[in-house]
Amino acid sequence: MDWTQTIDAYCERTDPCLWAEPINALTNLAFIIAALIMWRRSFGAGRLLAVILFAIGIGSGLFHTHATAWAAASDTAPIIAFALLYIYMANRDFHGWPIWASAVGAAAYIPFTAALTPVFASIPFIGISSFYWPLPLLIFAYAIWLRRYSILSRNLAIGAALLCLSLTFRSLDELLCAQVPIGTHFLWHILNAIMLAWMIETWTRFKRQPDAPR
Repeated sequence: MDWTQTIDAYCERTDPCLWAEPINALTNLAFIIAALIMWRRSFGAGRLLAVILFAIGIGSGLFHTHATAWAAASDTAPIIAFALLYIYMANRDFHGWPIWASAVGAAAYIPFTAALTPVFASIPFIGISSFYWPLPLLIFAYAIWLRRYSILSRNLAIGAALLCLSLTFRSLDELLCAQVPIGTHFLWHILNAIMLAWMIETWTRFKRQPDAPR
């Protein structure tokens, strides 16, 4: 694989120059700001999520400036790390599973995503974001599974809904390029930063004061 190969995947980019995606690049500050806020609001493993959220901003910023294969990897890797760690924490702290079961459950996200990605890829409108769509589906499933905790369940559902909205704007980027020359990918950054911060907040609130199960 040529790690220096350039990638033109977004509406805003019209050439391989470093600042060909100024809005997509600058809106990654949303991840940085969200990470700094959640670092102060959270504790323990929540702060580790905040560090990964910060890394998401850096990785995505590199991708939307350098637009190479190596930068794409730096963009995707922290997102996967955040998802795996959060699922582990949800299994351990929301479900009360032992560490080994929590880790196995988190690892199961990889084959879960691998199995569902081709399914979402076959859907014309959302196919471009097929790799990400299994995640809100899983969060909605956890919201239902944990419905005995009414506040936690509601907060997880809010997070999943926010992710669906941000993924919609990610999917619309190329489709609306003629009508919106700057694209809509930057809204994915802003909404995703809010969503990830909300997910950290959801864990933090539950750890500080769990709502009584029904």
